[in-house]
Amino acid sequence: MTAVPLTRLAELTADNDASFVLIAREGGIDLLTGDIVDVARLADIPLAGPDGAREVFAMVPYHQVRERGFEAHDDGTPLRCLLVTEHLTLAPDELMNALPQAPIPLSDGGFDISDEEYAEIVERVIVDEIGRGEGANFVIRRDYRATFDADDRTAALTWFRALLAHERGAYWTFAVITPGHIAVGASPEAHVVARHGVVTMNPISGTFRHPAGGATRESLTEFLSSTKETEELFMVVDEELKMMSQVCSDGGRITGPHLKEMSRLTHTEYMLRGRSRLDPRDILRETMFAPTVTGSPMQNACAVIRRHERSPRGYYSGVAALFTPNAEGGHDLDAPILIRTVYLGDGRLRVPVGATLVRHSDPHGEVSETHGKAAGVLGAIGAIERDTAAEARDDDAPGEARLADDPEIAALLASRNTRLADFWMQPQDTHPSGRFAGRSALVVDAEDRFTTMLAHQLRHLGLDVEIAAWDAVADSAIDAADLVVAGPGPGDPRDAASPRIARMQQVVSRRRDARAPLLAVCLSHQILADRLGIDLVPLAAPHQGVQKTVPVFGREASVGFYNTFTARVAPGTTAVPDAEVSADARSGDVYALRGERFASVQGHLESILSRDGLETLERLIAHALA
Repeated sequence: MTAVPLTRLAELTADNDASFVLIAREGGIDLLTGDIVDVARLADIPLAGPDGAREVFAMVPYHQVRERGFEAHDDGTPLRCLLVTEHLTLAPDELMNALPQAPIPLSDGGFDISDEEYAEIVERVIVDEIGRGEGANFVIRRDYRATFDADDRTAALTWFRALLAHERGAYWTFAVITPGHIAVGASPEAHVVARHGVVTMNPISGTFRHPAGGATRESLTEFLSSTKETEELFMVVDEELKMMSQVCSDGGRITGPHLKEMSRLTHTEYMLRGRSRLDPRDILRETMFAPTVTGSPMQNACAVIRRHERSPRGYYSGVAALFTPNAEGGHDLDAPILIRTVYLGDGRLRVPVGATLVRHSDPHGEVSETHGKAAGVLGAIGAIERDTAAEARDDDAPGEARLADDPEIAALLASRNTRLADFWMQPQDTHPSGRFAGRSALVVDAEDRFTTMLAHQLRHLGLDVEIAAWDAVADSAIDAADLVVAGPGPGDPRDAASPRIARMQQVVSRRRDARAPLLAVCLSHQILADRLGIDLVPLAAPHQGVQKTVPVFGREASVGFYNTFTARVAPGTTAVPDAEVSADARSGDVYALRGERFASVQGHLESILSRDGLETLERLIAHALA
């Protein structure tokens, strides 16, 4: 059964014009061959062939995110499709024997940006972007580059074999051989999978680089106890739930956390699941791309990447996507993120790596993280010396306990969920007939797709919800809705020169002038506070992904915050003209406002960090609609 596939692989390897893909994933190793077609848009991926539905493998570059209206450098990297005409299954042992394995040394290796320059970029992003309210976290990449003395295809197959032999825990291990674009990698992360109407996303964050000799309970416990690593994971889960709420009728449910243990690195991860009837190409478009490799909020993250990265990304942080015909007449989708990947061409190697920058990032620590990620890839392919102790752990005997199974590690992981909103951890197959049934709500999006999660919660409370972008919403729609929810967004709420801020000021003012029900969230809460004569000031330290227990009109509420600016009153203030104030007793930071037919909140009640989010949201809406 395997002789024919191996013979076919040998033929393809010998043909310099042939295109093929090797994928090792759960269930075996696949060899895909076919014709190459480059298309302009995801919708153009040709899933229908002359004989009906066909299988297609696609490499989706990062700049494809422009389909969502987001910024990106266009370097001409193609949206490349392999129209599968032949799909063979290979036996792993026989394939390993057939692939080349002679070591291929690297020369002239080093990063395209020096450590000092990268640390300076990190510092600028923390101060100029996160410090000015442009977002919660951003991923900025640098590239490790080197040369090698071997044929590109031979090098790719050699390193594919090395990954199969020495890397564990990968979701996909793959080699993509096409004219002008060759890639080999071991991606740990399934960005989005759609099978039989169920969509799964797999946010992975936090990078623990194993010490020499391998990970231990003590070293892993120290990593899992890190506030930065924990909050980093929560932020990317929030960002991917925004996507799930866009493509899934039931909003998405989270399970986990789990450990993603690889040979030299360990990550933490959650699983998100929901149901969707969308075309898989639409699912892929609405989930471009993972916040773990871009940042949040996504739209502004893309702008920050464009400002601070010195060269286009190519395929880095895009996806490899396999569309497979299913029994229902449509296609299933399997799409891992293109990270932990080597790109080859003309005897040159490129390994892009990035660090996730948050408010308390240490620039030199982020430099070290990029070194660790690059070393993880280079060690796995055998381009640099491997940790022999780690190699011994890779070959552990069957049944040997993993650190993830250690009771203390498991308990430490599970304890994270005590901080999270139960709402997003429960099945939500149907929307109940909530107390606001029969009422309509218009959510105005100010470039933060937290609005999709808000909309899902509003529907859960019975409201008939529409979302409109700030630059597309009509005044007539603002006037017609029973409730307008003015949404969150990045930026300085005092910046009236910004068309987005100016339009959100108009939305808030129009509803207030009409004495029509209004709920204002985060940025819009600050805009409302400014209208009420309350000062707006930057926080000494941004609250990006911070969980706080705060007073909200007589009740303490555990709420997630993503703000750099705050409305502030004198400590002890409980009212201003036309509004009650709920504020911090010491600082005067305003957490919520309410008055005649309006309410507002600084925190994100829709966030997974808001344990009391749904209850608080219901209370504020009830006040605004009263």
